Amino acid sequence: MKKFETKAIHVGVQKDKSYNSVITPIYPTSTFFFDELGVNKGYDYTRSHNPTRAALEENLAALEGGERAWATATGMAAETTLLFLLKNGDHLIAGHDIYGGTYRLFANIVPRMGIEVSFIDMRHPENVKKAIRPNTRAIWIETPSNPLLNIVDIEAIVTLAKNKKILTIADNTYMSPYFQRPFESGVDIVLHSTTKYINGHSDVVGGVVIVNKDRGDLGDRINYLFNALGTACSPFDAWLVLRGVKTLPQRMEAHQRGALKVAQFLQDHPSVKKVYYSGLPSHPQRELIKKQMKGFGGMLAFEIDSKKVDICHFFKKLQYFSLAESLGGVESLIEQPWGMSHASMTETARREAGLSPELIRVSVGIENPEDLIEDLKNGLKS
Repeated sequence: MKKFETKAIHVGVQKDKSYNSVITPIYPTSTFFFDELGVNKGYDYTRSHNPTRAALEENLAALEGGERAWATATGMAAETTLLFLLKNGDHLIAGHDIYGGTYRLFANIVPRMGIEVSFIDMRHPENVKKAIRPNTRAIWIETPSNPLLNIVDIEAIVTLAKNKKILTIADNTYMSPYFQRPFESGVDIVLHSTTKYINGHSDVVGGVVIVNKDRGDLGDRINYLFNALGTACSPFDAWLVLRGVKTLPQRMEAHQRGALKVAQFLQDHPSVKKVYYSGLPSHPQRELIKKQMKGFGGMLAFEIDSKKVDICHFFKKLQYFSLAESLGGVESLIEQPWGMSHASMTETARREAGLSPELIRVSVGIENPEDLIEDLKNGLKS
């Protein structure tokens, strides 16, 4: 089985040998009985292992091109699990323009564990090189960044890290494995908030951790943490994500088509100061995008001219864009990072990351782009 679309539908699915269910059954049991002492059917307790969750994990590992996967309760649960690979006295490098929830975790919680964190502009590999210390144990890569879609040169960062035996972790939520596969550039671990594109229907929260085939040594460590910390997702949530992932390729293509048309409309609008979208020729990292991404995705951001359009008035006039956090669903969502998804960052940190109250983040759904453009046009009327 080689093609992505076929893997999305078939890998890990057929777990029912009793009745030949085409769709993976939900196993909502908390525990499994043993045939006798020391003998069971491969499962003993759902926190540790569950057939429905195993199906999802097998599927996502195949799509990302990894060795093993662990499906977690949320994207933040995936991050938390991985942070326990570090210990007191270690140093972590991350981008200064990452998702606000990740920034909050790294800035406010991780230091309590005795782990130092450096937030830097990771668009330039030399910044990463300068930030590496003798105790640096991991580099956290988020590309494209949320919400400004800055691109990190994955291969360059991996090269720096391998020379120093530093762990590389890539958050691939924005692109999904359909448009970007960091393992092909040598990353050790990939994670996703499956809440977003992988599930795609805004009806479940979840996450996943996937380990590179070349880093099998990490598998047992992650598996131990996953079980000990209890970060697993429920069978019901695993089933929903497994259902959603079947249409991931088709949805990503639709998201991208719509996002490109919306971005092109916005960049020509007199009430818009700047548009951030990796599919526009104006993106300053165009060549790097072509090198490591197979597409541009459905996320974009733009700066509204507040002298021409009141931002609150703009949001209120929208009909098809819901003012809401999160992203990656079939419906279009829109938000102000300054006061919503990135509000937990200090004002100084937000400004250093390039955010402003005028910045608007858009998750373009799979509606007809013409309707979305008409909606935005109406909202941007002064």
